[in-house]
Amino acid sequence: MKTTAILVAAGSSQRMGFDKLAAPIDGKPVLARTLDAFLACEAITEILVICPPERFSLLDESTFTKPVRRIDGGAARHLSVANGLAAVSPNAELIAIHDAARPLVSQPDILATIAAASEHGAAALARRVTETLKRSDESDFTTVAVPRENLWFIETPQIFKVDLIQSAYAHVLENDLSVTDETSALEAIGVKTKLVPSTSPNPKITTPADLAGLDSDLPSSTDH
Repeated sequence: MKTTAILVAAGSSQRMGFDKLAAPIDGKPVLARTLDAFLACEAITEILVICPPERFSLLDESTFTKPVRRIDGGAARHLSVANGLAAVSPNAELIAIHDAARPLVSQPDILATIAAASEHGAAALARRVTETLKRSDESDFTTVAVPRENLWFIETPQIFKVDLIQSAYAHVLENDLSVTDETSALEAIGVKTKLVPSTSPNPKITTPADLAGLDSDLPSSTDH
């Protein structure tokens, strides 16, 4: 199925203190590494990068092997995604939405999520919770353990058939909802998303500590 990728890269990086998408990983900006993953995926037919012009300038347009367009972002993540959805080519069948701050996403995980979305209509890459979870009181002392069965850390890409994600975002905008990811937008219209277990590290860069050691986590050329 023809799949458009939307890379969400419009955030301000306030928690970093600098532009995290410009930070180098093995000599290449985070944003460029994320784009490379989707350029390399044969199932992706076009890519929309939601970002300001100065951030798009981090990319080397001579390396684009398929259509790549820049789209302005919005004041919040869901508004940036809405801008991307409005710009998707009319022949797209699936839309893959990915946090540009996840530069290590692997080809097998992208393809597995595309396959699941093709079958179920909605799919998201995710990681099962394996650590012990605790609820705390207001002073950060433990109170009770939280059962971890059927709990997942939600990642991206999150991939959907076009009509589903467009309907979900129409509902979000019409009702002035604020959602932090697309599975929440689907849940708002009563649609479940199939979770696809991730098979390799896919961290989201949020704080400076998240950048430490990422060079050693780079996937091999056969995986990325």
